[in-house]
Amino acid sequence: MIETDVATITEMLKGFALGFGLDLLGAVLILIVGWWVAGRAAALVRHSLKSTKFVDATLKPLASSIVRYVILIFVIVAVLSNFGVETTSIIAVLGAAGLAIGLALQGTLSNIAAGVMILILRPLKIDEFIEAGSISGTVVEITLFTTLLKTPDGVFISAPNSQIWNSAIKNYSRNPTRRLDIKVGISYDDDVDAALEFLKNLVASDERVLKDPEPMSFVATLGESSVDLTARGWVATSEFWPTFFDLTRKSKTELEAAGFSIPFPQRDLHVIESAETASTAKSIAKPATKPAAKTAAKKPATRSRSTASKTTTKTTAAKKPTASKS
Repeated sequence: MIETDVATITEMLKGFALGFGLDLLGAVLILIVGWWVAGRAAALVRHSLKSTKFVDATLKPLASSIVRYVILIFVIVAVLSNFGVETTSIIAVLGAAGLAIGLALQGTLSNIAAGVMILILRPLKIDEFIEAGSISGTVVEITLFTTLLKTPDGVFISAPNSQIWNSAIKNYSRNPTRRLDIKVGISYDDDVDAALEFLKNLVASDERVLKDPEPMSFVATLGESSVDLTARGWVATSEFWPTFFDLTRKSKTELEAAGFSIPFPQRDLHVIESAETASTAKSIAKPATKPAAKTAAKKPATRSRSTASKTTTKTTAAKKPTASKS
């Protein structure tokens, strides 16, 4: 009887182990193959989008990531189904888990939502220079969670998408042209009209400055020590900084060569002395010399008195023994 029960249990364990082992082996194979397929599909999408010009560069890394994660989700569902778990229950569990994760990771999900909005509305693209709040730099990559930027001095910035999206975004690279302002101050003694004409011609002579709109110059402000002039022109966005640096240097050297002066900040100080102030100063200064003279005159008298008193004391002390003898 016992031998029969042992044999039955052994057969059941063998059947269970065989069935579970086959299921486990199938799940492992599905997982390995699915993982490989997901990676290959993502690489294929990335490679195919890299060679096409119809898809924006911002969407290329995101598209490959989406393809990979979608395939991995199906792989996980297939693995669970291989163990006999019903698909409907899997979906229910995933829905409940998604709700719980969504409540716990509100900030992270807001980054995903902001990333989706950035990708849909595209206020910024890769290789564009932007400023969003206190962050500025050239866009390197936009992911589901963060926006990667590089500053002009080579600093890497990883900013949350929600921080970028919730700020006013200034895109310095979107428009094909930018306005260029060259500001310089001249002396009040210089000819303002001649300086304005000279500065306008200086800007217009640069071949990188566009002819339309026509360059212009004007008096911006009247400063404390200079008349501040501004010359304005339009250039291609890619040529903005080289043109700005060159014209700033030329405005200094060529204005001075033409006889105009660029003054330093200066201020004139006038001291006004009233009659009451002068009389008060004299009354304070006069008594300061008199006490010194009086003190000098009194010192010899004080010394003579002390000498006399000492002499008298000595004489009296000398006479006392004589009186006692008589």
